[in-house]
Amino acid sequence: MEAALNELVEYVDGMRSSVAEETGFDPIEHILARIKSDESMRDKCRRKGLPETAESALNELYDALGVRIVCAFLSDVYAVRDHIAVCPHFSVIEERDYIMHAKPNGYRSYHMILRSDEGYYAEVQVRTISMDTWAALEHHLQYKKPHVGNQRLIVQELKRCADELASTDVSMQTIRDMILNEEE
Repeated sequence: MEAALNELVEYVDGMRSSVAEETGFDPIEHILARIKSDESMRDKCRRKGLPETAESALNELYDALGVRIVCAFLSDVYAVRDHIAVCPHFSVIEERDYIMHAKPNGYRSYHMILRSDEGYYAEVQVRTISMDTWAALEHHLQYKKPHVGNQRLIVQELKRCADELASTDVSMQTIRDMILNEEE
């Protein structure tokens, strides 16, 4: 599993370097990668009603390997997605565009499920800095106190904040495009 994760991260790092060399812009702010712990895999199997075995964890769950790629701009998210889609030794199994189709609470990110030639699944999340910030703060608010009253109002406020950040992402992309067009 570690070799598969390293291969995926090295591919992304190589793509990052070649795009930065070609364009003068690094499309990625940072990358986080992890292998889900045994206990976390057991917990997830239990929650999904699956046997708590290595076979279930590796064949039924799609996030044993996880990679989060954070980009500055929306266009970079989709450019990185396009590069990952052709990553050697990995096949795209599923994609979900939570940027174009945000979750009801406002969550946005581009998700890809990949399968390595060795049969390991990896969940790749590609998002902007704003999306990453919102997700981190939402995690602290929601997962630390899941049974708080006024749940409907909280979800509305989370959505409002996510929408404001999404608007900022669009504005920042527009400014970047104006600067790039001026340079051309």
